[in-house]
Amino acid sequence: MAKIAYILLCHKDPGAVIQQAERLTAAGDYMAIHFDGRAAPEDYQSIRAELADNPNVTFARKRVRCGWGEWSLVEATLHALRSAVEEFPRATHFYMLSGDCMAVKTAEYAHRFLDQHDKDFIESFDFFDSDWIKTGMKEDRLIYRHFFNERKHKQLFYWSHRLQKRLGLQREVPADIQVQIGSQWWCLRRRTVEWILDFTRKRRDVMRFFRTTWIPDETFFQTLVRHLIPEGEIEPRTLTFLMFTDYGMPVNFHNDHYDLLLSQDFLFARKISPEATELKSRLGRLYAAQGVDFQISNEGRSLYKFLSQRGRIGRRFAPRFWETESSLGRERELLIVICKKWHVAKRLLEQIRQVTNIPAIEYLFNEEDTPLPDLGGIQAALMKRTRHRRALMRMLFEYYESDQLLICLDPGAVDLMNDFHSDRSSTRFLQIECEFSDDYLAGHAHRVGLAGERTPQLTLERLLPTIRNDILYENDRIRDAGFSQLFQIRESNSPEENADQLRGFLGLTEEKAMQIAGNHYLFAD
Repeated sequence: MAKIAYILLCHKDPGAVIQQAERLTAAGDYMAIHFDGRAAPEDYQSIRAELADNPNVTFARKRVRCGWGEWSLVEATLHALRSAVEEFPRATHFYMLSGDCMAVKTAEYAHRFLDQHDKDFIESFDFFDSDWIKTGMKEDRLIYRHFFNERKHKQLFYWSHRLQKRLGLQREVPADIQVQIGSQWWCLRRRTVEWILDFTRKRRDVMRFFRTTWIPDETFFQTLVRHLIPEGEIEPRTLTFLMFTDYGMPVNFHNDHYDLLLSQDFLFARKISPEATELKSRLGRLYAAQGVDFQISNEGRSLYKFLSQRGRIGRRFAPRFWETESSLGRERELLIVICKKWHVAKRLLEQIRQVTNIPAIEYLFNEEDTPLPDLGGIQAALMKRTRHRRALMRMLFEYYESDQLLICLDPGAVDLMNDFHSDRSSTRFLQIECEFSDDYLAGHAHRVGLAGERTPQLTLERLLPTIRNDILYENDRIRDAGFSQLFQIRESNSPEENADQLRGFLGLTEEKAMQIAGNHYLFAD
């Protein structure tokens, strides 16, 4: 059975470090601790004293003064790894942790998982070809030498960088090394760790290179594992669940995140908020528990993205400069059907096609596979359609040789509605207001990835009010947009009331409008 040696890098809160060590070793696992050399000596002594009688705990032989983005973080990790390898010969895996991490599965589950997956778990993507680095310095991290801490000595850091660029002091990456990048939170097998430690003793050139790279904790182990281990034995992901905000800051987890964390396909999570005492207590008891059944739904990141975007939606009032003279045509009429239940809007379009000659296209800005004529490639992808929306619409008017065109939009596409409404052409809107049962909203959450097949019912119940309020908010935005010709049909209205709105929207006779509105299964789910 798997035995895990946890490599803990920490720098504060000795009480929490002691608790974490006792919790994780109580199940028979091990821990090697590196406590930052910058921390108070008395804190370090208290940790050593409290854990002195625990045979499953050891300490790095040397304490390093660590700094963000520096080689010191890798050096500290290597010191702790060497101690763990020497002290714990029965350890089969070595798992990198910080003081902010906590287990979100039982030891029983973790051991079984590692027994079933004989691989190294480490994010490892090509440094130059992948898009892992979203902003800021990329190749300059490697090809120039970095001697100063960017956070503590910002001016010196960038002065040194500029000077090397000006003097052309670039350096080469070691010829036989393909640099990789990824998260520093990994879980490696014993053989892999032993090979890495042997490599560090033999390849001093590679060690010199990484010592002066910037943020080497994201490249050193990631590169060496790819260099030493066959690709088929590497799982390029972390077993520690972490998320980042739009500003690149780690998301903190709080007391009400317990169920969400347990349902993710990870063994640990970071960062647990210091104030989340209830969450820490519950997770602390979890690791030693037996027979716990976990329902893995893994919707955490998509759910966070959805919730964090509420309230951030902006509105673009003015047309972009390249669209200023891109009118659809003053003589043309664009008819837009707005509906959250796409199947209802599509059903309505089918009725309109049977009664009128108006060309009608379904959700062309929302669904990639919407049937469209060949327009020279502009129709090929959603991104192209949205970016060149006015050009696309002009081409569709010309293709159908019509001065009227009907399309469907999701209520969330208010920016598109505003853009078309500001055009010189005539634009009319038909808003379809449907009723939403809890069952429908739950299905919607599954369809858009906010929930999985095994999402706990309690999590789903908490999510449904947010989804319902989001739909109401989108409808309010449409009403507040001030569209001059906005017509509305409702599921709760009579066919006669809806026919009156359709007559104004489509410019039909009362008889034809009633023919469309009289469809008794129009709103059926």
